[in-house]
Amino acid sequence: MPDANPPPTVIAPMPTGLVPPHLNVRNRKIFLEDFDLPVDIGFHAFEVGSPQTLRVNIEVWVEAAHFPRSDQVADAWDYDFLRQAVLRLVEGRRFNLQETVAHAIFDLVAARAGVTAARVSTRKPDVYPDCKAVGVELASF
Repeated sequence: MPDANPPPTVIAPMPTGLVPPHLNVRNRKIFLEDFDLPVDIGFHAFEVGSPQTLRVNIEVWVEAAHFPRSDQVADAWDYDFLRQAVLRLVEGRRFNLQETVAHAIFDLVAARAGVTAARVSTRKPDVYPDCKAVGVELASF
């Protein structure tokens, strides 16, 4: 009978010396792109209490020691954390400004172990009929 819990697959390390030094990995980035969620945001009277779509983009540059080199889930940078933390942050809360939301998300990300740089942007795609979106961006570089 086959084993119901086979051991995890381990990827053998690549032989060293095959990649020229100028092509060595120098940066490692994790991202959450175009995450749309309803947020009670805006300072105009017609916006208060009427959730709007807020599109969030998060880019996180990570130290090599905090970036997985194996195919083990335990080594992975947790994408679910990014998504769930943002959802918890905005859930049941009201914001006047995108800048406030962007700063709060940035702080969540930048406080994680191994983060060397981060960029967070928020945008409201439904504000003006003649614009794709209005938004803000914060970056550590």
